[in-house]
Amino acid sequence: MITFSSCLKDVTPSDSITTEVLTSTTEGLTNAVNGAYALFKDHVEFNGTSDDNNMYLRQYFQLSDFASDDIVCAQTTTDPLYYSFSLDHSPTQTNTRYFWYISYKIINDCNTVIEAVEKESTDDATRKQLLGECYFLRALAHFNLVKLFARPYTQDKSSAGIILRTSTSDPSEKARSTVEEVYAQIVADALKAEELMDASRGVQYASKEAAEALLSRVYLYMDDNTNAAAYATKVINSGRFSLTTATTFPQLFANAASATETIFCIAFTSNEDYGKFGSIASMIYSDGNSGWGEEFATSSLRDLMSGHEEDVRWDYIVPLEDGSGGITKKNGIETYYISKFSFQDGSPTLSSPIMFRLAEMYLNRAEAEAKEGDTKAALDDVDVIRENRGLESSLYNGTIPAGTTLLDVVLNERRIELAFEGQRIFDVYRNNKELNRVYWGYHLPGLKETDIDLSKTPTGYDNMIIEPTDNRIIYYIPIDEIQSNTLCTQNP
Repeated sequence: MITFSSCLKDVTPSDSITTEVLTSTTEGLTNAVNGAYALFKDHVEFNGTSDDNNMYLRQYFQLSDFASDDIVCAQTTTDPLYYSFSLDHSPTQTNTRYFWYISYKIINDCNTVIEAVEKESTDDATRKQLLGECYFLRALAHFNLVKLFARPYTQDKSSAGIILRTSTSDPSEKARSTVEEVYAQIVADALKAEELMDASRGVQYASKEAAEALLSRVYLYMDDNTNAAAYATKVINSGRFSLTTATTFPQLFANAASATETIFCIAFTSNEDYGKFGSIASMIYSDGNSGWGEEFATSSLRDLMSGHEEDVRWDYIVPLEDGSGGITKKNGIETYYISKFSFQDGSPTLSSPIMFRLAEMYLNRAEAEAKEGDTKAALDDVDVIRENRGLESSLYNGTIPAGTTLLDVVLNERRIELAFEGQRIFDVYRNNKELNRVYWGYHLPGLKETDIDLSKTPTGYDNMIIEPTDNRIIYYIPIDEIQSNTLCTQNP
């Protein structure tokens, strides 16, 4: 299996593996599909070098969350993750270059399998399931690319999106499709995946419900509230999943593959623990010797959660106390570690990151309901989440709190519930809201340690209230693509 999947991953698939090998046995087909999953978590050589930082999931969460208002940078660094904090992007930064490269490698693997299997009609449930999984993975990879490298659909769907690659015979030089065209392909692939998959291999693999969860999220990003709510309801009513409770939620992320709430995760084993330098957790948590631990939960997020010490979601925000009971500071910034990517099998650097879970489906539906003006339904869905996180039952009880809007209530709950899971910046900008990053941290240009005073509000940093129309909310197309593909235009 290792030899087979390695061949698929490391060499151009259409050249290295014949159709006959892919389709001759179910075992061979399974190994080929598993090779595509492995690319989400493997450290893959890029530009002739191997780097511990080169891992799809590590880059995805850093590119999204480190540009948000949920995680603060506690020191300057030469690591390219700093470009996300500072929003000072470059076409040559290695993290976006690797993410672009590995994303299209996943897509190419999926295309290879899809083309091989579809040459022969089959009613075999296992083979249809595996084919559906490839459609799902191709949709997910395209979706994550378009979120990071193109304007939100709700802002300008006719703007340049990404390069759609749906065939191994696509020319190397190809223009960017529009955002609308990219989303149409993502929806088509996810619908095909939903149709094909009916023999789930477990939450570490795609399933019919995973495709429906993806469709709910994609439709929400398209502002198609009817379909966003409908697909969320399909997952909720499937009977396959249940919300974790105030008792079990604190163990959810350490036991993702067996948790009742997980719809789809990328499963890591103890042999795939990348330790203190290469893991997702390495930058946001440390037990003193398990990682850099240089990025923390922001005061902005903690302020939103304040007043509810009973909320079990605090369990994933871990204060580092000093000898006198205060909070340790790094360069003047309070140390609140993040543990959503820690403690699988007791390891501080191991987890199986959850890509879709049931709580999001309730929140997707709540946001869609809010936008359609169904106040009671939206608040009821928000209350379901809060009741399972140790908070007062029926806190909202169909009434919008004074001084806020219904959409604000839902988005605030999304922020708390889905914190550090790679969704915050997209939730803000697709709703055409500004992101307020006016708080102390090394995302502020020119900040020096002597400037930091947590009792004061930073001044002179006007560019830290990020408007949804700001060019900095998306990344440049990597230089490799621009130089090798004359038809690909660059972002402004």
